[in-house]
Amino acid sequence: MATVMTHAVVSVDGFIADEKDDVGPLFDWYFNGDRPIYDDASFRVGAASIDYVKGMWDDIGAIIQGRRLFDQTNGWEARPPAGDNLLVVSHRPKPDGWHPEADVPFFDDLAAAIEEAKRRAGDRTVAVCAGDMGGQAVAAGLVDIVAMDVVPVVFGRRRRYFGPIDAQHLLEDPHVVIQGDRVLHLQYRVRR
Repeated sequence: MATVMTHAVVSVDGFIADEKDDVGPLFDWYFNGDRPIYDDASFRVGAASIDYVKGMWDDIGAIIQGRRLFDQTNGWEARPPAGDNLLVVSHRPKPDGWHPEADVPFFDDLAAAIEEAKRRAGDRTVAVCAGDMGGQAVAAGLVDIVAMDVVPVVFGRRRRYFGPIDAQHLLEDPHVVIQGDRVLHLQYRVRR
């Protein structure tokens, strides 16, 4: 059975983008090392991060993103950075003519998207992008692991890692703590 994880790169004050929806320096660590995550070398991380990031990316079987991120990234042109499957949660339909060859389903129900992502992922991980989608998934009790790549920057406001979540949710102590170059990798199991 697939594990459901919410994940994002995040500022130390809990934001995934600034007031202009810009990620600023959050992703700099993806390009500051000499170890390519994949052979195409577009992402190059430091020695302390490579095993963690490559292992996590290799284990992702499906990614779920919300419509905001879909629009910002154009759905990664139907080729997500990790995983074999992309699913989108939106109350608006897939844009007309957008990659008609791609098997990228749109759902208006997050729980249904997670169920389909689990089916597609098999024994691998379902990654729910943090922000509104990730916060909704945590609030609904659909997430097993919260993963954060914490970058030493303070944004002060804007797009929160957990989106509009407005209730307390307990996590276990971190079971992954890895200090990289300009990033701290953390994973927490969600307490049930």
